[in-house]
Amino acid sequence: MTAFKIKLLIFGLLSTSIISATEISIEKKIGSMLMVGFHGTSVSQSSQICNDIKNYNLAGVILFDYNPVDKTKPKNISSKVQVAALTNQLQACSKEHNLLISVDQEGGKVQRLKSAYGFLGNFPTAKAVGEMSDADTLKIYTAMGKELKSVGINYDLAPVVDLAINPKNHVINGLQRAYSKDPKVVSHKAGLFIKAMNDTGVLTSLKHFPGHGSSEGDSHKGFVDVTNTWDKIELEPYKLLANKADSVMVAHVYNAKIDTLPASLSHATVTKLLRWKLGYKGVVITDDLQMGAISQKYSLRDTLKLAIKAGDDILLFGNQLDPKKIVATHTLVSTIKDLVDKKEVSSEEINRAYVRVQKLKSELK
Repeated sequence: MTAFKIKLLIFGLLSTSIISATEISIEKKIGSMLMVGFHGTSVSQSSQICNDIKNYNLAGVILFDYNPVDKTKPKNISSKVQVAALTNQLQACSKEHNLLISVDQEGGKVQRLKSAYGFLGNFPTAKAVGEMSDADTLKIYTAMGKELKSVGINYDLAPVVDLAINPKNHVINGLQRAYSKDPKVVSHKAGLFIKAMNDTGVLTSLKHFPGHGSSEGDSHKGFVDVTNTWDKIELEPYKLLANKADSVMVAHVYNAKIDTLPASLSHATVTKLLRWKLGYKGVVITDDLQMGAISQKYSLRDTLKLAIKAGDDILLFGNQLDPKKIVATHTLVSTIKDLVDKKEVSSEEINRAYVRVQKLKSELK
């Protein structure tokens, strides 16, 4: 195929996406920006999550093993056979069968598919992988990718590209979730992670932009200020991997030198820094917007408004951290629709996110 024909093909695909974006209802375009968590180890066609997928064309779902509502029962993950059946059921709810089904499977302390449920489990920490050969790294992550794909999980919210630069950091450094303090080592290992996952049919997400390795707090629990600890060297992995990344997850860390808003809600961070300065053109997904760093300071309406105006494409609501604060998909969609109707959020912002998310989904094998 000539270069000219390739350009025509790409133009045609993009044109089709843009045209289709004008034909899809606003509710479904909004739904395509949402990734949600739900309770259940199986779903029926009449279940709430299935109806949400069908009615709103959700971007995806996120699966967890730990059940915060009933600790004696699994939330979504109990065995290999069960997860494979669940993901098939979920995809059957999707008209295009291209639902993003995600988990946090990093290795070390953060892996939802555990050996206790019959999975391989026991994948090494990023710190350990950072000291391994490339051949061993690819072997490990290829095995991880094959296992994810074998049970229908097509989106791994990893790798972590934070730098191990703050000895006092317990959420990244303390848990050995960083490959190294050297951004070149981190970028190289993360590149191997992406290759192994993509080769097995799994999409990935670099995290946590613009860098969580310098923090001294945990954004799960509350406000995290990195103004005096963050270093611009933490941007290097994103610069080096801008053309390889399937998506980028943005953190909730606050840096007064960049903006008066936390990163996930900041136009200066997501659009100006990540997209314009570093040249990243793909999907941006938020970290869980129910984390304390956001939920303790912003209303749901303000959170949605700021996240969309920041330039985020997928808004993540895990319904995992607090059983008393589970949010219905209908509430999310209707709130965003009201923001559009009142011109607090523009339809162009929704359309841009819709096209980017559809492009990401088109890369599923």
